[in-house]
Amino acid sequence: MGVTRHVGEALVSESSLRVRGGRVVSVGIAPWGIIERRQDLIGRNKDVPYIPINAPKSRFVALNSHHTFFLLVDNGTIGKYGPELILRRKLENYISKQRIEARGGLATPVVCVVIEGGPQTIRQVLEYVTDSPPVPVIVCDGTGRAADILAFVHKYASSGLNLIEANRDTIILTLERVFEIRPSQAEKLFTEVLQCVRKRDLITVFRLKEGCELDQSILSALLHAQRLNPPEQLSLALTWNRVDIARSHVFNEDVEWPEGSLEQAMMDALVNDRIEFVKLLLEQGVTMSKFLTIQRLEELYNSKQGPANTLRYIIRDVKKNIPRDYRYTLIDIGLVINKLMGGAYRSFYSRKKFRTSYENSMARSPRLQRINSHIFHNSKSLLQKSSTSPKSFNTQTDLQSDFEFEYPFSELLVWAVLTKRQGMAMLMWQHGEEATAKALVAAKLYKALAHEAADDDLETEVYEELRSYAKEFEALALHVLDYCYQQDDDRAQQLLTYELRNWSKQTCLSLAVAVNHRALLSHPCCQILLADLWLGGLRTRKNTNIKVMLGLLCPPLILVLGFRSREELKTMPQTREEHQEEDPLRSSDSESDTDSDEENMDMRNDHDPETGRPASVTSTEMEEMEGEYNVDAKAQLVHSVSLVSHPSPQPSRLR
Repeated sequence: MGVTRHVGEALVSESSLRVRGGRVVSVGIAPWGIIERRQDLIGRNKDVPYIPINAPKSRFVALNSHHTFFLLVDNGTIGKYGPELILRRKLENYISKQRIEARGGLATPVVCVVIEGGPQTIRQVLEYVTDSPPVPVIVCDGTGRAADILAFVHKYASSGLNLIEANRDTIILTLERVFEIRPSQAEKLFTEVLQCVRKRDLITVFRLKEGCELDQSILSALLHAQRLNPPEQLSLALTWNRVDIARSHVFNEDVEWPEGSLEQAMMDALVNDRIEFVKLLLEQGVTMSKFLTIQRLEELYNSKQGPANTLRYIIRDVKKNIPRDYRYTLIDIGLVINKLMGGAYRSFYSRKKFRTSYENSMARSPRLQRINSHIFHNSKSLLQKSSTSPKSFNTQTDLQSDFEFEYPFSELLVWAVLTKRQGMAMLMWQHGEEATAKALVAAKLYKALAHEAADDDLETEVYEELRSYAKEFEALALHVLDYCYQQDDDRAQQLLTYELRNWSKQTCLSLAVAVNHRALLSHPCCQILLADLWLGGLRTRKNTNIKVMLGLLCPPLILVLGFRSREELKTMPQTREEHQEEDPLRSSDSESDTDSDEENMDMRNDHDPETGRPASVTSTEMEEMEGEYNVDAKAQLVHSVSLVSHPSPQPSRLR
């Protein structure tokens, strides 16, 4: 009963940390004949007051109030333990045969942990190890009585049962003294102990002083005793969040994993925010471009697991009057991204090409089509309309091909940021392409989420937490740029002006302005780039400003100035207007990609969430925020021209 009390207290203290979507259901099974004030519990469909306090010097015990339900077993005896064992074993056997559909039909694992205990504990251990299928047993050595006796006999059983038989009399005397039983009962109990250690491979002795963790011993015993196949072992290790067990027991050289067999484990790891498991599965060869589909990405956005976030508040801003059980779609997420990024940013999810692929994906998935029927009908009409356009792509070919995200790690980064999974966002930033752009986008989204949280009068801690996450990504973007600049300054400038097709055709420099990343904009690489824009084709040499002034006063002196060659001008950055003048096809494609209000399916007007002041902030934070809006003149220039690099016929040169 002492162990039961401690387990109940542990459930209460840990339930809020480990169980976010519900609570741990603990069922207490006890004999009716030992319950204190049991007559007060007699009744049907009524509430009775019960004070769980043991009476002084009473042989009866009170019920543990930390249990959810109670099963009280009555066999007519008073003051005796044991009547509940048969019912408990039958219930455990029934539960062990139930399949967990969320884990791919994995059977419910059952393990017996022995802490202290009396003679009935030894008999129960014997039933566990001789049952079919057997149940693994963990014996906690040093906890007293039955546990210590089983651990002692188990230790010497490694040398053979002859050594135990030689010390038969000593063990029997110990049983008499510890359990206060008669010699005949002790001899019978010794026989049961001997039968237990014959199944030595099913018994694991856990010693507190050895530094091993109890959950590691339990999981190792389950994997060893239940003879699970590798996917079931991986699912069990993921549920227990023991990546070390997965490395040592599951992923070994003897197991060959077919292609796609680890995708469900990756999905579970993402949903449950198991960062180390995601790393492990990536090491084992999971291909994110094949794993990440439209259906799976929507499942991630609609998952109830993980930390609390503010995504639902933003969804309510872009879609009015949504029901409580509303399921988010990627179309909705696109509207959220547009709102948070502000300006002329257009998310890939809100573009016509993606919505057509989205409709095709729903057509191949009846379940997704049923859940998102309103999106399906709107997209269907859009598909019929776009098929008449001369610039529309071949919809029949797209129907036959599976959609794949070109940058899956970028999509998962946005998901992790919007759902406030900072550790997962950092991991997704480390993988994939466009590290600087991803860091700037993450910082912008976090800042916008912080302002939205303040506008919604959420707790100040939420605002500060989101701002701190944004600063972490700002530091990463600056660190990457500084490293690239030290390695190759020319390529670093190309990195800043490279057109990012995945990020609404922005550049790293324009994203830095959107984030108001002053430290990055004041970096020498950005300043040199801005100076080149200001001077145009003029070559920067010694006393250039003086020569320009003299050239204005005396035009013939212009010949003294140096100018860049035609080849050098091709590698220089240019404004968006200049680029569109030289490439009218790109401009027309950009215009054709802009959808009408009807095709946008009630898209709200984009606006920058950082234009409003957050509530519940200090005066110092208010001054800091007001200073962010006063962008210097050079940054204003960068934002207005939205730099892209010069087009080049050579494939090795960046656009």
